[in-house]
Amino acid sequence: MSFCVSKERMLEGIHMMNSFGTRLTGSKGHNDFIKWLKAEIAEMDIPTFSDPFYFTRWEEKNSSVEIIDGDEKINIPVSSAYPYSGKTSECGITEELVFVKNIKDAPKTAGKIAVFNISNINFLPSEIAFNKRSSYPQDVVLEKKYEGPVITSFVQCFYGILSKLTKAKAVILIWKGLHDEMIQGQYLSFIMDYQNIPMLWINETNGKKVIQAAKEHKKAKFVLEAETQEHAFTESFYCIIEGKNKKENIIVNTHTDGTNCVEENGPIALLELMRNMKKSVPERTHIFVFTTGHFRLPHFEDKRTGGFQSGSRWLAGHRELWDGKGDHFRCIANLTLEHLGCKEWRDIDGEYKYTGKPEIDLVYTGNKFMDKLYIDTVKDRKVIRTMTLRGHNALHFGEGQNFFTMGIPEISLVPAPYYLCVVSDSHEMEKFDIDLMTEQTETFARLIEKLENISAKELGRSDFYSILKAKSVSGGYDFSVKGLISKIKSGG
Repeated sequence: MSFCVSKERMLEGIHMMNSFGTRLTGSKGHNDFIKWLKAEIAEMDIPTFSDPFYFTRWEEKNSSVEIIDGDEKINIPVSSAYPYSGKTSECGITEELVFVKNIKDAPKTAGKIAVFNISNINFLPSEIAFNKRSSYPQDVVLEKKYEGPVITSFVQCFYGILSKLTKAKAVILIWKGLHDEMIQGQYLSFIMDYQNIPMLWINETNGKKVIQAAKEHKKAKFVLEAETQEHAFTESFYCIIEGKNKKENIIVNTHTDGTNCVEENGPIALLELMRNMKKSVPERTHIFVFTTGHFRLPHFEDKRTGGFQSGSRWLAGHRELWDGKGDHFRCIANLTLEHLGCKEWRDIDGEYKYTGKPEIDLVYTGNKFMDKLYIDTVKDRKVIRTMTLRGHNALHFGEGQNFFTMGIPEISLVPAPYYLCVVSDSHEMEKFDIDLMTEQTETFARLIEKLENISAKELGRSDFYSILKAKSVSGGYDFSVKGLISKIKSGG
Protein backbone atom coordinates (compact mmCIF):
# COMPACT_ATOMS: atom_id res chain seq x y z
CA MET A 1 0.00 0.00 0.00
CA SER A 2 1.41 3.39 -0.99
CA PHE A 3 0.01 6.69 0.28
CA CYS A 4 0.30 10.13 -1.31
CA VAL A 5 -1.46 12.77 0.77
CA SER A 6 -2.60 15.86 -1.17
CA LYS A 7 -2.26 19.13 0.74
CA GLU A 8 -4.18 21.02 -1.94
CA ARG A 9 -7.12 18.65 -1.87
CA MET A 10 -7.33 18.77 1.91
CA LEU A 11 -7.25 22.57 1.92
CA GLU A 12 -10.10 22.57 -0.60
CA GLY A 13 -11.93 20.25 1.77
CA ILE A 14 -11.38 22.62 4.70
CA HIS A 15 -12.79 25.54 2.70
CA MET A 16 -15.78 23.43 1.66
CA MET A 17 -16.39 22.42 5.29
CA ASN A 18 -16.26 26.08 6.35
CA SER A 19 -18.77 26.98 3.64
CA PHE A 20 -21.45 25.04 5.54
CA GLY A 21 -20.98 27.32 8.55
CA THR A 22 -20.96 26.17 12.14
CA ARG A 23 -21.72 22.46 12.30
CA LEU A 24 -23.34 21.98 15.69
CA THR A 25 -25.03 18.62 16.18
CA GLY A 26 -28.05 18.24 13.92
CA SER A 27 -27.85 21.78 12.52
CA LYS A 28 -28.34 22.49 8.82
CA GLY A 29 -24.61 23.14 8.45
CA HIS A 30 -23.82 19.81 10.11
CA ASN A 31 -26.28 17.84 8.00
CA ASP A 32 -25.07 19.52 4.80
CA PHE A 33 -21.47 18.68 5.70
CA ILE A 34 -22.41 15.02 6.20
CA LYS A 35 -24.19 14.95 2.82
CA TRP A 36 -21.07 16.36 1.16
CA LEU A 37 -18.82 13.81 2.91
CA LYS A 38 -21.04 10.94 1.77
CA ALA A 39 -21.07 12.30 -1.80
CA GLU A 40 -17.26 12.45 -1.80
CA ILE A 41 -17.11 8.85 -0.58
CA ALA A 42 -19.65 7.74 -3.18
CA GLU A 43 -17.32 9.11 -5.89
CA MET A 44 -14.70 6.68 -4.57
CA ASP A 45 -17.23 3.88 -5.15
CA ILE A 46 -17.27 3.07 -1.44
CA PRO A 47 -20.70 2.35 0.13
CA THR A 48 -21.74 4.12 3.33
CA PHE A 49 -23.90 2.71 6.13
CA SER A 50 -25.96 5.20 8.11
CA ASP A 51 -27.22 5.22 11.71
CA PRO A 52 -29.97 7.86 11.94
CA PHE A 53 -30.78 9.51 15.26
CA TYR A 54 -33.47 11.92 16.43
CA PHE A 55 -33.14 14.23 19.41
CA THR A 56 -34.30 17.58 20.80
CA ARG A 57 -31.99 20.25 19.45
CA TRP A 58 -31.39 23.70 20.98
CA GLU A 59 -29.83 26.64 19.14
CA GLU A 60 -29.29 30.23 20.21
CA LYS A 61 -30.86 32.84 17.94
CA ASN A 62 -30.29 36.11 19.82
CA SER A 63 -28.80 37.20 23.12
CA SER A 64 -28.14 40.46 24.93
CA VAL A 65 -27.69 42.07 28.34
CA GLU A 66 -28.59 45.67 29.20
CA ILE A 67 -27.97 47.26 32.57
CA ILE A 68 -30.76 49.67 33.52
CA ASP A 69 -29.41 52.77 35.20
CA GLY A 70 -32.35 55.11 35.67
CA ASP A 71 -33.43 56.17 32.19
CA GLU A 72 -30.16 54.93 30.68
CA LYS A 73 -29.67 51.46 29.22
CA ILE A 74 -26.06 50.25 29.10
CA ASN A 75 -25.38 47.46 26.62
CA ILE A 76 -23.06 44.72 27.88
CA PRO A 77 -21.61 42.60 25.04
CA VAL A 78 -22.23 38.87 25.41
CA SER A 79 -19.29 36.55 24.80
CA SER A 80 -21.49 33.53 24.07
CA ALA A 81 -24.58 31.69 25.20
CA TYR A 82 -24.34 28.62 27.40
CA PRO A 83 -25.49 25.79 25.06
CA TYR A 84 -28.64 23.92 26.01
CA SER A 85 -29.13 26.18 29.02
CA GLY A 86 -32.59 27.63 28.46
CA LYS A 87 -34.35 30.47 26.71
CA THR A 88 -36.37 33.65 27.18
CA SER A 89 -39.03 35.32 25.10
CA GLU A 90 -38.14 38.14 22.71
CA CYS A 91 -38.91 40.55 25.56
CA GLY A 92 -36.42 38.81 27.82
CA ILE A 93 -36.25 38.99 31.62
CA THR A 94 -35.88 42.29 33.45
CA GLU A 95 -34.91 41.76 37.08
CA GLU A 96 -32.41 42.82 39.70
CA LEU A 97 -28.84 41.55 39.38
CA VAL A 98 -27.50 39.57 42.36
CA PHE A 99 -23.77 38.86 42.61
CA VAL A 100 -23.15 35.49 44.27
CA LYS A 101 -19.80 36.03 45.92
CA ASN A 102 -20.09 32.83 47.96
CA ILE A 103 -22.62 30.07 48.47
CA LYS A 104 -24.49 31.87 51.27
CA ASP A 105 -25.53 34.53 48.74
CA ALA A 106 -27.24 31.98 46.48
CA PRO A 107 -30.72 32.11 48.12
CA LYS A 108 -30.84 35.85 47.42
CA THR A 109 -31.13 35.12 43.68
CA ALA A 110 -34.74 33.84 43.90
CA GLY A 111 -36.77 35.56 41.20
CA LYS A 112 -33.71 37.56 40.07
CA ILE A 113 -30.69 37.33 37.75
CA ALA A 114 -27.80 35.48 39.37
CA VAL A 115 -24.24 36.64 38.58
CA PHE A 116 -21.24 34.34 39.13
CA ASN A 117 -17.50 34.72 38.63
CA ILE A 118 -16.11 31.66 36.85
CA SER A 119 -12.40 31.70 37.65
CA ASN A 120 -9.85 30.05 35.39
CA ILE A 121 -8.97 26.62 36.79
CA ASN A 122 -5.24 27.21 37.18
CA PHE A 123 -4.45 25.44 40.42
CA LEU A 124 -4.58 21.77 39.41
CA PRO A 125 -1.31 20.03 38.52
CA SER A 126 -1.50 18.85 34.91
CA GLU A 127 -0.60 15.39 36.20
CA ILE A 128 -4.10 15.15 37.68
CA ALA A 129 -5.46 14.82 34.13
CA PHE A 130 -2.46 13.53 32.16
CA ASN A 131 0.08 10.73 32.54
CA LYS A 132 2.99 11.00 30.11
CA ARG A 133 4.28 8.03 28.15
CA SER A 134 6.77 9.75 25.81
CA SER A 135 7.49 13.01 24.01
CA TYR A 136 9.25 14.05 20.82
CA PRO A 137 11.38 16.04 20.90
CA GLN A 138 12.17 15.06 24.46
CA ASP A 139 11.94 18.64 25.79
CA VAL A 140 8.21 18.96 25.00
CA VAL A 141 6.26 19.82 28.16
CA LEU A 142 2.75 20.90 29.03
CA GLU A 143 1.86 23.77 31.35
CA LYS A 144 2.43 22.99 35.03
CA LYS A 145 -1.20 23.85 35.76
CA TYR A 146 -4.06 22.43 33.74
CA GLU A 147 -6.13 25.43 32.70
CA GLY A 148 -8.11 27.10 29.94
CA PRO A 149 -11.73 27.69 28.95
CA VAL A 150 -12.66 24.06 28.25
CA ILE A 151 -11.54 22.58 31.56
CA THR A 152 -12.79 25.64 33.46
CA SER A 153 -16.29 25.26 32.02
CA PHE A 154 -16.29 21.48 32.49
CA VAL A 155 -15.27 21.63 36.15
CA GLN A 156 -17.51 24.58 37.01
CA CYS A 157 -20.66 23.35 35.33
CA PHE A 158 -23.06 23.24 38.29
CA TYR A 159 -24.23 26.87 38.35
CA GLY A 160 -27.34 26.16 36.32
CA ILE A 161 -28.38 23.43 38.77
CA LEU A 162 -27.66 25.68 41.75
CA SER A 163 -29.61 28.59 40.25
CA LYS A 164 -32.61 26.41 39.52
CA LEU A 165 -32.60 25.25 43.13
CA THR A 166 -32.59 28.84 44.35
CA LYS A 167 -35.29 29.72 41.77
CA ALA A 168 -33.27 32.36 39.94
CA LYS A 169 -34.78 33.44 36.62
CA ALA A 170 -31.53 33.70 34.63
CA VAL A 171 -27.77 33.42 35.08
CA ILE A 172 -24.79 35.51 33.96
CA LEU A 173 -21.44 33.72 34.08
CA ILE A 174 -18.35 35.93 34.03
CA TRP A 175 -15.04 34.52 32.80
CA LYS A 176 -12.27 35.48 35.22
CA GLY A 177 -8.55 35.10 34.58
CA LEU A 178 -8.89 34.33 30.86
CA HIS A 179 -8.17 36.82 28.07
CA ASP A 180 -11.28 38.51 26.66
CA GLU A 181 -10.41 37.53 23.08
CA MET A 182 -9.69 33.93 24.09
CA ILE A 183 -13.17 33.30 25.41
CA GLN A 184 -15.14 35.13 22.70
CA GLY A 185 -17.59 32.74 21.03
CA GLN A 186 -16.76 29.71 23.18
CA TYR A 187 -19.45 27.03 22.81
CA LEU A 188 -19.15 25.81 26.38
CA SER A 189 -19.97 23.71 28.22
CA PHE A 190 -21.43 20.98 26.02
CA ILE A 191 -21.36 18.14 28.56
CA MET A 192 -24.56 19.09 30.41
CA ASP A 193 -28.11 18.02 29.65
CA TYR A 194 -30.78 20.66 29.05
CA GLN A 195 -30.62 23.10 32.00
CA ASN A 196 -34.00 24.82 31.60
CA ILE A 197 -32.57 28.10 32.87
CA PRO A 198 -31.09 30.68 30.46
CA MET A 199 -27.38 31.40 30.95
CA LEU A 200 -24.97 33.75 29.19
CA TRP A 201 -21.19 34.16 29.29
CA ILE A 202 -19.59 37.63 29.59
CA ASN A 203 -15.88 38.42 29.50
CA GLU A 204 -13.98 39.69 32.53
CA THR A 205 -13.74 43.33 31.38
CA ASN A 206 -17.48 43.70 30.84
CA GLY A 207 -18.19 41.43 33.78
CA LYS A 208 -16.77 44.01 36.17
CA LYS A 209 -19.54 46.39 35.06
CA VAL A 210 -22.15 43.74 35.72
CA ILE A 211 -20.78 42.97 39.19
CA GLN A 212 -20.70 46.67 40.08
CA ALA A 213 -24.29 47.06 38.89
CA ALA A 214 -25.29 44.08 41.03
CA LYS A 215 -23.63 45.59 44.07
CA GLU A 216 -25.70 48.73 43.45
CA HIS A 217 -28.89 46.61 43.20
CA LYS A 218 -29.53 47.65 39.62
CA LYS A 219 -31.72 45.77 37.22
CA ALA A 220 -30.80 44.33 33.84
CA LYS A 221 -32.67 43.15 30.79
CA PHE A 222 -31.52 39.64 29.92
CA VAL A 223 -32.41 38.10 26.53
CA LEU A 224 -31.60 34.62 25.29
CA GLU A 225 -33.86 33.64 22.41
CA ALA A 226 -33.33 30.05 21.32
CA GLU A 227 -35.02 27.63 18.99
CA THR A 228 -35.79 24.12 20.17
CA GLN A 229 -36.49 21.48 17.56
CA GLU A 230 -38.15 18.22 18.55
CA HIS A 231 -37.09 15.11 16.62
CA ALA A 232 -34.17 16.87 14.96
CA PHE A 233 -32.31 14.55 12.59
CA THR A 234 -28.65 13.68 12.69
CA GLU A 235 -26.64 10.62 11.71
CA SER A 236 -23.45 8.69 12.19
CA PHE A 237 -22.14 6.70 9.26
CA TYR A 238 -19.35 4.29 8.45
CA CYS A 239 -17.60 2.74 5.46
CA ILE A 240 -15.92 -0.62 5.01
CA ILE A 241 -12.90 -1.11 2.76
CA GLU A 242 -12.50 -4.84 2.58
CA GLY A 243 -9.06 -6.36 2.92
CA LYS A 244 -7.70 -9.84 2.37
CA ASN A 245 -8.22 -10.63 6.05
CA LYS A 246 -11.97 -10.89 6.67
CA LYS A 247 -11.65 -11.66 10.39
CA GLU A 248 -9.57 -8.74 11.69
CA ASN A 249 -9.98 -5.05 11.07
CA ILE A 250 -8.60 -1.65 11.94
CA ILE A 251 -11.09 1.10 12.78
CA VAL A 252 -10.23 4.71 11.87
CA ASN A 253 -12.61 7.25 13.35
CA THR A 254 -13.49 10.87 14.02
CA HIS A 255 -16.67 12.92 14.50
CA THR A 256 -18.45 15.27 12.09
CA ASP A 257 -20.03 17.96 14.29
CA GLY A 258 -17.93 20.95 15.27
CA THR A 259 -17.49 24.66 15.77
CA ASN A 260 -14.70 25.82 13.45
CA CYS A 261 -11.98 24.77 10.97
CA VAL A 262 -10.12 22.53 13.41
CA GLU A 263 -13.12 21.27 15.41
CA GLU A 264 -13.78 19.08 13.56
CA ASN A 265 -11.55 18.60 10.49
CA GLY A 266 -10.81 14.93 11.13
CA PRO A 267 -13.29 13.90 8.39
CA ILE A 268 -11.20 15.74 5.77
CA ALA A 269 -8.16 13.69 6.78
CA LEU A 270 -10.17 10.46 6.71
CA LEU A 271 -11.31 11.21 3.14
CA GLU A 272 -7.67 11.49 2.11
CA LEU A 273 -6.76 8.21 3.79
CA MET A 274 -9.69 6.47 2.12
CA ARG A 275 -8.79 7.78 -1.35
CA ASN A 276 -5.31 6.36 -0.97
CA MET A 277 -6.41 3.04 0.50
CA LYS A 278 -8.88 2.48 -2.35
CA LYS A 279 -5.96 2.23 -4.81
CA SER A 280 -5.14 -1.34 -3.73
CA VAL A 281 -6.55 -4.16 -1.62
CA PRO A 282 -5.25 -3.83 1.98
CA GLU A 283 -4.17 -6.83 4.01
CA ARG A 284 -6.79 -6.17 6.68
CA THR A 285 -10.29 -4.80 6.38
CA HIS A 286 -10.51 -1.12 7.41
CA ILE A 287 -13.63 0.54 8.80
CA PHE A 288 -13.87 4.33 8.71
CA VAL A 289 -16.34 5.73 11.25
CA PHE A 290 -17.82 9.25 11.21
CA THR A 291 -19.91 9.79 14.36
CA THR A 292 -22.35 12.50 15.37
CA GLY A 293 -23.17 13.83 18.83
CA HIS A 294 -19.76 14.98 20.09
CA PHE A 295 -21.35 18.35 20.87
CA ARG A 296 -24.43 16.76 22.42
CA LEU A 297 -22.76 14.18 24.63
CA PRO A 298 -25.54 13.76 27.23
CA HIS A 299 -27.75 12.35 24.46
CA PHE A 300 -25.18 10.30 22.54
CA GLU A 301 -22.82 8.78 25.11
CA ASP A 302 -23.43 5.11 25.82
CA LYS A 303 -22.09 3.76 29.10
CA ARG A 304 -22.47 0.16 27.89
CA THR A 305 -19.18 0.56 26.07
CA GLY A 306 -17.50 2.40 28.92
CA GLY A 307 -17.11 5.68 27.09
CA PHE A 308 -18.11 9.29 27.50
CA GLN A 309 -17.73 10.19 23.83
CA SER A 310 -20.19 10.05 20.94
CA GLY A 311 -18.46 7.03 19.39
CA SER A 312 -19.50 4.93 22.39
CA ARG A 313 -22.99 4.77 20.91
CA TRP A 314 -21.65 3.52 17.58
CA LEU A 315 -19.64 0.82 19.35
CA ALA A 316 -22.67 -0.27 21.37
CA GLY A 317 -24.74 -0.61 18.20
CA HIS A 318 -22.15 -2.43 16.09
CA ARG A 319 -20.50 -5.08 18.21
CA GLU A 320 -20.40 -7.35 15.17
CA LEU A 321 -17.76 -5.05 13.70
CA TRP A 322 -15.27 -5.13 16.57
CA ASP A 323 -15.77 -7.43 19.56
CA GLY A 324 -14.43 -10.65 17.96
CA LYS A 325 -17.13 -12.88 19.45
CA GLY A 326 -18.36 -15.78 17.34
CA ASP A 327 -18.24 -14.76 13.71
CA HIS A 328 -17.88 -11.05 14.56
CA PHE A 329 -14.99 -8.96 13.27
CA ARG A 330 -12.16 -8.45 15.73
CA CYS A 331 -10.81 -4.89 15.82
CA ILE A 332 -7.09 -5.23 16.49
CA ALA A 333 -6.25 -1.50 16.48
CA ASN A 334 -7.88 1.92 16.42
CA LEU A 335 -6.67 5.19 14.94
CA THR A 336 -8.49 8.41 15.90
CA LEU A 337 -7.87 11.75 14.16
CA GLU A 338 -9.13 15.03 15.62
CA HIS A 339 -8.16 18.72 15.55
CA LEU A 340 -5.43 18.68 12.89
CA GLY A 341 -3.28 21.68 11.93
CA CYS A 342 -3.53 23.68 15.17
CA LYS A 343 -1.25 26.63 15.82
CA GLU A 344 -0.45 27.49 19.43
CA TRP A 345 -2.12 30.69 20.64
CA ARG A 346 -1.58 31.96 24.17
CA ASP A 347 -2.05 35.01 26.37
CA ILE A 348 1.42 36.59 26.23
CA ASP A 349 1.85 39.73 28.36
CA GLY A 350 -1.81 40.59 27.98
CA GLU A 351 -2.02 39.91 24.24
CA TYR A 352 -3.72 36.81 22.86
CA LYS A 353 -1.55 35.78 19.92
CA TYR A 354 0.33 33.10 17.97
CA THR A 355 3.44 31.86 19.75
CA GLY A 356 5.15 30.80 16.52
CA LYS A 357 4.87 27.13 17.49
CA PRO A 358 2.46 24.35 16.56
CA GLU A 359 0.06 23.30 19.29
CA ILE A 360 1.40 20.20 21.04
CA ASP A 361 0.07 17.02 19.45
CA LEU A 362 -1.50 15.23 22.41
CA VAL A 363 -1.68 11.57 21.42
CA TYR A 364 -3.15 8.80 23.52
CA THR A 365 -1.40 5.50 22.93
CA GLY A 366 -3.13 2.37 24.18
CA ASN A 367 -0.05 0.51 25.37
CA LYS A 368 3.75 0.60 25.22
CA PHE A 369 3.91 -1.14 21.85
CA MET A 370 1.57 1.40 20.23
CA ASP A 371 3.50 4.19 21.90
CA LYS A 372 6.82 3.09 20.37
CA LEU A 373 5.14 2.59 17.00
CA TYR A 374 3.86 6.17 17.02
CA ILE A 375 7.09 7.77 18.27
CA ASP A 376 9.18 5.87 15.70
CA THR A 377 6.83 7.06 12.96
CA VAL A 378 7.06 10.79 13.74
CA LYS A 379 10.83 11.09 14.11
CA ASP A 380 11.43 12.20 10.51
CA ARG A 381 8.67 14.85 10.51
CA LYS A 382 9.64 18.42 9.59
CA VAL A 383 7.29 19.87 12.18
CA ILE A 384 6.73 17.78 15.25
CA ARG A 385 5.91 18.69 18.84
CA THR A 386 4.14 15.80 20.46
CA MET A 387 3.47 14.13 23.78
CA THR A 388 1.95 10.69 24.18
CA LEU A 389 -0.37 9.89 27.06
CA ARG A 390 -2.04 7.05 28.88
CA GLY A 391 -5.67 7.32 29.95
CA HIS A 392 -5.43 8.61 33.52
CA ASN A 393 -7.77 8.99 36.51
CA ALA A 394 -10.72 7.95 34.29
CA LEU A 395 -9.88 10.86 31.97
CA HIS A 396 -9.19 10.34 28.30
CA PHE A 397 -10.09 13.17 25.96
CA GLY A 398 -11.33 12.60 22.44
CA GLU A 399 -13.15 9.88 20.54
CA GLY A 400 -10.38 7.31 21.03
CA GLN A 401 -11.53 6.83 24.61
CA ASN A 402 -14.32 4.51 23.54
CA PHE A 403 -11.86 2.05 22.00
CA PHE A 404 -9.37 2.36 24.87
CA THR A 405 -12.00 1.39 27.44
CA MET A 406 -12.95 -1.65 25.34
CA GLY A 407 -9.35 -2.89 25.38
CA ILE A 408 -8.59 -2.02 21.76
CA PRO A 409 -5.05 -0.59 21.37
CA GLU A 410 -5.28 2.93 20.00
CA ILE A 411 -3.32 5.85 18.67
CA SER A 412 -5.53 8.92 19.12
CA LEU A 413 -4.56 12.41 18.02
CA VAL A 414 -6.38 15.07 20.05
CA PRO A 415 -4.55 18.44 20.34
CA ALA A 416 -6.32 20.82 22.73
CA PRO A 417 -5.92 24.48 21.71
CA TYR A 418 -7.75 27.10 23.74
CA TYR A 419 -9.80 28.10 20.68
CA LEU A 420 -11.07 24.57 20.05
CA CYS A 421 -14.73 25.35 20.80
CA VAL A 422 -14.87 28.89 19.40
CA VAL A 423 -17.59 29.89 16.95
CA SER A 424 -16.38 32.81 14.82
CA ASP A 425 -16.86 34.40 11.40
CA SER A 426 -13.30 33.45 10.42
CA HIS A 427 -13.82 29.80 11.45
CA GLU A 428 -10.47 30.33 13.26
CA MET A 429 -8.59 29.92 9.95
CA GLU A 430 -5.90 32.35 11.17
CA LYS A 431 -5.02 29.69 13.73
CA PHE A 432 -4.84 26.81 11.22
CA ASP A 433 -1.78 25.39 9.42
CA ILE A 434 -2.47 23.18 6.38
CA ASP A 435 1.18 22.07 6.20
CA LEU A 436 0.96 20.73 9.74
CA MET A 437 -2.33 18.97 8.97
CA THR A 438 -0.70 17.37 5.94
CA GLU A 439 2.19 16.04 8.01
CA GLN A 440 -0.18 14.71 10.67
CA THR A 441 -2.28 12.95 8.04
CA GLU A 442 0.87 11.48 6.48
CA THR A 443 1.84 10.14 9.91
CA PHE A 444 -1.43 8.24 10.17
CA ALA A 445 -1.08 6.99 6.60
CA ARG A 446 2.29 5.53 7.55
CA LEU A 447 0.82 4.03 10.71
CA ILE A 448 -1.79 2.26 8.59
CA GLU A 449 0.97 0.87 6.40
CA LYS A 450 2.94 -0.39 9.40
CA LEU A 451 -0.09 -1.92 11.10
CA GLU A 452 -0.69 -4.06 8.01
CA ASN A 453 2.37 -6.14 8.88
CA ILE A 454 1.96 -6.43 12.67
CA SER A 455 0.14 -9.35 14.25
CA ALA A 456 -2.74 -8.92 16.65
CA LYS A 457 -0.67 -10.66 19.31
CA GLU A 458 2.12 -8.07 19.00
CA LEU A 459 -0.38 -5.19 19.17
CA GLY A 460 -1.87 -6.62 22.35
CA ARG A 461 -4.65 -4.91 24.32
CA SER A 462 -4.89 -1.42 25.67
CA ASP A 463 -3.77 -0.75 29.21
CA PHE A 464 -6.41 0.34 31.69
CA TYR A 465 -6.42 3.83 33.22
CA SER A 466 -3.53 4.71 35.47
CA ILE A 467 -4.71 5.96 38.85
CA LEU A 468 -3.18 8.89 40.80
CA LYS A 469 0.48 8.12 40.08
CA ALA A 470 1.65 9.83 36.89
CA LYS A 471 4.85 10.53 35.02
CA SER A 472 5.28 14.30 34.84
CA VAL A 473 4.00 16.06 31.72
CA SER A 474 5.28 19.47 32.83
CA GLY A 475 8.95 18.71 33.39
CA GLY A 476 8.58 18.71 37.15
CA TYR A 477 8.25 15.88 39.63
CA ASP A 478 6.37 12.67 38.85
CA PHE A 479 3.03 12.81 40.58
CA SER A 480 1.96 10.60 43.46
CA VAL A 481 -0.12 11.17 46.58
CA LYS A 482 2.92 10.45 48.75
CA GLY A 483 5.06 12.87 46.73
CA LEU A 484 2.39 15.57 46.85
CA ILE A 485 2.03 15.29 50.63
CA SER A 486 5.81 15.43 51.00
CA LYS A 487 5.97 18.52 48.77
CA ILE A 488 3.27 20.26 50.80
CA LYS A 489 5.00 19.43 54.10
CA SER A 490 8.32 20.80 52.80
CA GLY A 491 6.63 24.01 51.66
CA GLY A 492 7.49 23.25 47.99
